[in-house]
This record gives sequence, C-alpha cells and structure tokens, in this order.
Amino acid sequence: MNLGSLKNAPGSVRNRKRLGRGDASGTGGTAGRGHKGYHSRSGSKHRIWSEGGTMPIYRRLPKRGFTNIFREEFQIVNLNVIARLQLSEVTLETLYQKGIIKSLSKPVKILGVGELNEPVTVTANAFSKTAKEKIETSGGRAEII
Repeated sequence: MNLGSLKNAPGSVRNRKRLGRGDASGTGGTAGRGHKGYHSRSGSKHRIWSEGGTMPIYRRLPKRGFTNIFREEFQIVNLNVIARLQLSEVTLETLYQKGIIKSLSKPVKILGVGELNEPVTVTANAFSKTAKEKIETSGGRAEII
C-alpha cells in the first residue's frame, strides 16, 4: 500500500454546495446569504475579530501580568561553546563572526555550563558567578565591557 493507491471511503467526501443555481437546488435566490444586510452584498468582509455587537473576547478577558519596559535581554553563551572555539582570546566580534551570537547591539552574558581546559581571555557584558570562577581557575581572565 502507498499514498497513491489510497481511496476515500464511500460517503466520506461530500460534493460542494453549488450556490445560486436556481430555486430547486435549495440554495438559489439568495445563495445562502439571507435577505438584505451587509453580508448579503458583494464586497462584505467577515473579520475574524468581529463579533457582531457582542463585547469582543479580547475585551471580556482580564488583563494579566506585567511587561517591564526596562528589561535588558542578554544573548547567552555557555563555556562549553567557548571551549569548542579553541581560541586564546574571545570577544563579542569573534562570537559574532563564528555565528554564536546574532547581534552586536544586544549584550552578551557568559554562563558556566561546561569546562575550560586552556586559559582563555573572555570579554563580555556580564558573567555568571560560576563562569567567572571556571575561567579564572583555568588560568584565563573574565573582562567586563
């Protein structure tokens, strides 16, 4: 059996309604649009958010939470990624060129996931406590911009 040999079960697929094809069809005359009104005319649009005079759901539901407009969003880099680079000095520019971070305008934070074997000088906007300890125990330096 393959996809090309599959057949629909009898009765599972209905023919589409042919609108406006005479009174005997059941959908002649008004073609299922009813009499008069905006949606009976051509050019009417049914907007997904329109609820026909009912209070819209986005106004019925309560607002929740809080968005801090001063939140600083960091790009996160783990130590195991820095170890894989095998460089003696890692800066924001090198991380950007290697495709590890997506933007030079957003700040970068180094986290302590993974281990460093060689001493590395890492320059970034922020370091976690464990990342700073691991960089310094391997003989490297953690420099904050």
